[in-house]
Amino acid sequence: MIKVGILGYGNLGRGVEAAVSLSEDMELVAIYTRRDPKTVTVKSNVPVKSTDDLDTGKEDIDVLVICGGSATDLPEMTPKYAKLYNVIDSFDTHARIPEHFANVDAASKEAGKIGLISCGWDPGMFSLNRLYAASILPKGQAYTFWGKGVSQGHSDAIRRIEGVVDARQYTVPVPAALERVRSGENPELTTREKHTRECFVVVEEGADKARIEKEIKEMPNYFSDYDTTVNFISAEELKANHSGLPHGGSVIYTGETGFDGNKHVIEYRLDLDSNPEFTGATLTAYARAVVRLNSEGVTGAKTVFDIAPAYLSPISSEELRAHFL
Repeated sequence: MIKVGILGYGNLGRGVEAAVSLSEDMELVAIYTRRDPKTVTVKSNVPVKSTDDLDTGKEDIDVLVICGGSATDLPEMTPKYAKLYNVIDSFDTHARIPEHFANVDAASKEAGKIGLISCGWDPGMFSLNRLYAASILPKGQAYTFWGKGVSQGHSDAIRRIEGVVDARQYTVPVPAALERVRSGENPELTTREKHTRECFVVVEEGADKARIEKEIKEMPNYFSDYDTTVNFISAEELKANHSGLPHGGSVIYTGETGFDGNKHVIEYRLDLDSNPEFTGATLTAYARAVVRLNSEGVTGAKTVFDIAPAYLSPISSEELRAHFL
């Protein structure tokens, strides 16, 4: 059995917990939290422990799934714990992935462990589909559309702003841009032309709403390149109308083959009832791969590009060839 630890018990941590429970070859050993463990109630019959226990480096786990936010948690947590355990995260600040990879690579190589970063559906499954399509159709162009759905990372980034109590951020594709791409037009689209961002924000009483709105709209890597709408609402309205965490999107690749320019459109689409549960399921599958690869002597930082699909499945290679190939 692969022994799994989860660091962080928010929406994503609960998604990983559920996914591990459905994996017959995996066992959830413990959930680790920065909060007082006595205040955290979990669904699984496993101990809730302090991050102080993790810091000893002596916890009996094969892989630690780190379920923090990309804005401030993961840049610190993943390199720290990569020095002690095999780790995996869902870091999704695309512009900072090379920097994060380098930090985790140095830490995990020093420890003889693997640190798999930026795993989920984007970055993650969408990244793979962009790579496959571009490799098969080198003369072509990839387009990625997200939503409509709640972005956990962007919502978390808003909640970190002083005066914000809670927030939900929806990423919304621009319909006209989506149709132009699907038609094979191959348009040149700016970031702003492809998506809008819609924010629903609950603030503390007396908070400076103008300052908060300005901070959101000017936040680099998150909102500054998009047309962003900020709606200030009550906590009751947020709970009633925005408590779910749906998401999804499409990777669309249009390309040509042959000497006569035959055109092809490849589309990979996700429609998710629960963003964190799907992301948690993806992390869990790749956590299996991390443990397997490390047992073979592989070390250092990895991404989904480096993992062969067979390592994700609990099914033997013989069965995969017989039933999936």
